[in-house]
Amino acid sequence: MTVTTTSRPTRHPGYSETLPREPGSAATARRLLRTACAVWGLDDLAEDGALIVSELVANAVQHARRETIRVVIDRPGRTRVRVGVADFSTVLPVRKAPDPEGEGGRGLPLVSELAANWGTDQRSWGKIVWADLEGSG
Repeated sequence: MTVTTTSRPTRHPGYSETLPREPGSAATARRLLRTACAVWGLDDLAEDGALIVSELVANAVQHARRETIRVVIDRPGRTRVRVGVADFSTVLPVRKAPDPEGEGGRGLPLVSELAANWGTDQRSWGKIVWADLEGSG
């Protein structure tokens, strides 16, 4: 796997990595998120960000098509981090009420609770599901 860094308008690098569409990729995505937060001095966002990226990766693993997903960590503002997971499915995520006896349905409510904002950007090839974290800075 290769991590890609690119310059952003905020003059802070963005981090991205293409990962296999498998459950173990969540651990790699969490490490990438924690690395970005540490480099940017936004350690206070690392734990919530790790939970969010884990949920977004889990959704992509379960619902996407093809063999890979792409995790993107950007810093659109001084105290803001955007976590995104791109996949090749055009099916949009749906926030459902969790089944009290089941295991599913808790991911997007958790993302909604922890993130300042979240959403989906549709693309011709699929989508990017993203969440913004806002630090105290």
